[in-house]
Amino acid sequence: MTQRTGALEVFYPAEHLEMNCIDAARLGIAEGDKVKVISRRGEVELAAKITEIVMPGMVFTSFQYPDVPINKLTNAARDPISKIPEYKVCAVKVEKAS
Repeated sequence: MTQRTGALEVFYPAEHLEMNCIDAARLGIAEGDKVKVISRRGEVELAAKITEIVMPGMVFTSFQYPDVPINKLTNAARDPISKIPEYKVCAVKVEKAS
């Protein structure tokens, strides 16, 4: 639904994986390289955005673009109190796509 506002495309024109420059260097990944993000539940490919905003050892991407189904990587488990799914947090492996 956020995609229908028109504002998203201005600030976040395409899905990408934000990763720390230290991690990117260690993995041989440069700005714009295609990367594979893998969890126990699936994998997706998208472009890398190298930044110092994301802490080393962590990555970030939005859930806004249906052409990159990030939610298939995440865990559908629910918090026992709030009953909110853990859709936004999961362990992943990142590697440069071939």
